[in-house]
Order: sequence, then C-alpha cells, then structure tokens
Amino acid sequence: MYQFKTEQGKIFYQLAHWTVRLVPLSFVVGSLVALFLWLLDWATHTRWEHLWLLFLLPAAGIFIWWLYRYFGRNSEAGNNLVMDEIHEPGGGVPVRMTPLVLAGTIITHLFGGSAGREGTAVQMGGSIADLFAKWYRIKKEDRSILLMCGMAAGFGAVFGTPVTGALFAMEVLFIGRIKYHALIPCLISSVLAHLVCTSYGISHTHYAIDTQISQVMTTWIPGFSFDLFLLLKVIAAGIAFGLAGMAFARCTHLLKRVWVRVIPVKWLIPVAGGILIIGGSYALGNFDYLGLGVVNPRDHNSVVSAFAAGGVDTWSWLWKLLFTAVTLSAGFKGGEVTPLFFIGAALGNTIAALSGAPADLFAGLGFIAVFAAATNTPVACMVMGVELFGGENILYFAVACFTAYYFSGHSGIYRAQRIAVPKVDAK
Repeated sequence: MYQFKTEQGKIFYQLAHWTVRLVPLSFVVGSLVALFLWLLDWATHTRWEHLWLLFLLPAAGIFIWWLYRYFGRNSEAGNNLVMDEIHEPGGGVPVRMTPLVLAGTIITHLFGGSAGREGTAVQMGGSIADLFAKWYRIKKEDRSILLMCGMAAGFGAVFGTPVTGALFAMEVLFIGRIKYHALIPCLISSVLAHLVCTSYGISHTHYAIDTQISQVMTTWIPGFSFDLFLLLKVIAAGIAFGLAGMAFARCTHLLKRVWVRVIPVKWLIPVAGGILIIGGSYALGNFDYLGLGVVNPRDHNSVVSAFAAGGVDTWSWLWKLLFTAVTLSAGFKGGEVTPLFFIGAALGNTIAALSGAPADLFAGLGFIAVFAAATNTPVACMVMGVELFGGENILYFAVACFTAYYFSGHSGIYRAQRIAVPKVDAK
C-alpha cells in the first residue's frame, strides 16, 4: 500500500512538473500558430485579388532559396530535423527555423505555390520546444519528450484537433509503434496550444458529413449493425486512398532527385518549379490547385466543395497531387497535410460518384485516409475523423484509415520516420 502511494505521488509530481514546463511553451506555440494562420489567410485572399502575383512565383522561389542558403544552415531539413533530434539528440533544432519557415510558407502561398500548413506549425513547435529545453537544462530523455510536445502543440493548434495533435506526435516517429510514454505531456501541450490559438479569435474550417447512413443489422453478428455493402465500398476506397498516399510520397521524393540531376544550379530549381506551376494553371484554365485548396472563389475543386456531389472534377485529386509535389520538391515551403486532405477528399468524391456512395462520407474518408497513408499514422487519423466529423461513422473511419495504411507500403512523406514493426511479414 505504501509503495502504491509512493508511485502515485511520483506520478502527480511528474504531471505537475510537466505542466509547469508546458504552459509557457504552449502559450508561445499557440500564439505563433495564430499569427501564422492570420498571415496565411491574408496571403490567400491577397493572391485571389491579385492573380498577377502568380507570375512572381519563380522570383519568390529564388528569395526563399537565398534565405535558407545564407541563414538556414540545417533548417532546410524541416520536419525531418525535428524527428531526427527526437530519435537521436544531437546538434539541436535552431530557433531560426521558426522565422524562416514562417516567412517561407507565407511567401509560397502569397505567390501561388501549392502547399499546406502542418509542416510550418510542427517546425515552429519543434524549434521553440528545443529553445525551452535549453532554458530548462533538461536531460536528453525529457528533451525528446519536450520536442514531441512542441510538435503536438503545433499540429493541434493549426488544425483545431488537439487529441489528434497529441497522437500524431507520438505515432509519426515510428511505423508500427506509438510512443505512449509522452501521452500526457503531448496531450497537455496540444490542448493548451489549441486553446491559446482560438483565444485570439482564430476559427477553423467546419467540415460536416450530413448523410445519415442506413444501418443494416447483420444476423451473424448479434448486436452489431452496419451497412455491409457500404463497408465493402469503403474497403475498396481505402485501397485507392493508400495508393494515392504512396503515389504522393514517391512522386515528391522522385521529383527532388530529378531536379538535382537535371538542374545543377540550385537556385534555378525553384524557378523551374514556379514556371511549371504557372504553365500548369493556364493549361488547365483555372487556378484551383494553388495555395491550400481548402476553399477557393469559384466554390469548386476545393476541400470544402468535395463534400458535395459534383463539387470537384474527376481528376482534381491528381492535379493537386502533381501541383503540390512540384511545389515542395522545388524548394518552396509549407506542409503536405492540407494538400493531402484535398487529394483525399477529391478522390473520395470521385469514388463516391462511380460507386453510388454518399459523396460527403467518402470525401471525409479520403480526407483522413490519404493522410494516414502518406504519414503512416492511422490511429491519429481515425481520431481526427471523430474530432472533425463526429463519431457516428467511426467504423468506416477505422476501416478506411487502416486499409490505406497497409496498402501504402513503407513509403512516407517523412524521411526520418523509422520502421519499428513492418507492415508485412518478411517471411
């Protein structure tokens, strides 16, 4: 009994100790994410109002290259640097990463690059967490946890999904393993950063799955009900989502290698990438695949419009995949996750049209499942589905995410992600 009390006392002490550490960190990260989202909204609307800014994208790419060339040092590694430092603490995550990635991402979006926001938020969270670790003078094990907390804070605040943010930071480091020892600290930091961000008046896009799925009671599983034919469609869609996530990761990595081989002068790489983005937009006759893609003035070919039947073109998911792969591989800054939301939601909409399934449900499934496939974080993505869309369809969320996870292979958008448990037995 005495030992039990002693153990509980240690737990309460550790929780109190971590909370004291995490309150200032979460406040700073949540505030930075709020600033970032405000600037991102400004950049997006400014580009909509002045489409001629797109022609300056190659010059913007040169400026971003120059910033990282002369001020970035190892900051160019981005999310992978933060993850490497968690795996094996070494030189640290420079605090200069925060202003660099913030500026680089806003410039990318202002001039029309197709990118996201998760990478920026996670990098800011990681670099600020490393700064606090130095101030706290904590040991290596605690430093790794604090870096994970910074990642969780950034992710949870930028998407308004605090539980997902905590799970993502623990799950993304390894394929097949979740770092549960950081569960409470990551959850605390993610929730606090989310609250700080929203306290500035920042609001997140609302997504909804309004279709009421008719439930068919199965006679061979008493007490459990689901639509069997819909479930089979979800499994098939999950395979497609997994392949799409794998295609995005491989395409981005392949293009990075191609740029280096074809263009030996590094500052010309973003110029070439910018020219491709401009040419692609005019070839398609629209600007739907620039920026985040959450919404656009045409109310068509966006994440939000994908939740309505006919809200996207049949191949819009592929165009967004290519535009984003070109943008990020050429050296522009931003994240991959929001474009993955677009790719998944648009692909889900297309599959729904072909199979006769509900468009909003399949858009939601694609939204989370392609993300799960590309990042190898199926549990976090399943929970994201609940946080964003409600828990009524959690069975379909799980099936789509887990299926996509397995069919994406070991490809992923993060080079620093390690394989703890292979998806397929080598025997």
